[in-house]
Amino acid sequence: MHFSRPEADIFVPAGGDAATALARTTHLCVIAHQDDIEINAWPAVAACYGRTDRFFTGVVVTNGAGSPRTGPYANYTDDQMKLVRVEEQREAARIGKYNLQLQLAHPSADVKRPGHPGVLADLKAIFSACRPEIVYLHQPLDKHDTHVGVMLRSLEAIRALPKAQRPKRVLGVEAWRGLDWLLDDEKVPMDCGDNTELALRLIQVFKSQVVGGKRYDIASIGRRQSNATFHASHATDTFTQVAWALDLTPLVQDETLSIKDFALDRVDRLRADTANRLSKLT
Repeated sequence: MHFSRPEADIFVPAGGDAATALARTTHLCVIAHQDDIEINAWPAVAACYGRTDRFFTGVVVTNGAGSPRTGPYANYTDDQMKLVRVEEQREAARIGKYNLQLQLAHPSADVKRPGHPGVLADLKAIFSACRPEIVYLHQPLDKHDTHVGVMLRSLEAIRALPKAQRPKRVLGVEAWRGLDWLLDDEKVPMDCGDNTELALRLIQVFKSQVVGGKRYDIASIGRRQSNATFHASHATDTFTQVAWALDLTPLVQDETLSIKDFALDRVDRLRADTANRLSKLT
């Protein structure tokens, strides 16, 4: 297995052939940065942890060079941070018993370029070599340009496949914008209540972030707990922790759909719902 960047990292925690591991993938997460899997796509990891019939593969597309840093990492260069973050992601894959961890090492600037040949070739190779039951991506309403870029490049790669080879379900996960504001019939609930200790441990692997100035360990668990409680005003909690996702499957099934229009339609539906409620009660 070869990718376009010479520094790309291929890691099979249990050992064995990477191509074989990719082929048996049932849950695939393609995400922007080291730690995005553990913070934003924990349900995908949890769905496969300890199972012999499910196999989680994580793909980190960028090299992690531009992450914020303070404390013990304040004076690290971008090259030093890249090495630290690669090893942190490997450690998370070991602890989480991932089937396969790929780190493609693309600069963020390349990910933001539509049709970038290296990014597109790598993602097409991955999507062509497996038939996952579920794919987890960033979602188009995220406010982080690199997250949106990775999502767009992933959809470009999927849409380049014959329809019979495209994944049957694709979900967009919360990150730099929560999805609690979506109308209830648009939110896909992902139960996060089991094995909180493991979820926390995985996030805390990323010391360069958590110790370096970003308390993702506290914030991610808090968001999931908040989602569970504030979901329904007139019912008791169904979950102890829940992450919301947006179903992106229509964008995979029909490549003529505009991704921008798909995203803005969610905003328009919220606007209409708000207008209707205010009109009704005024």
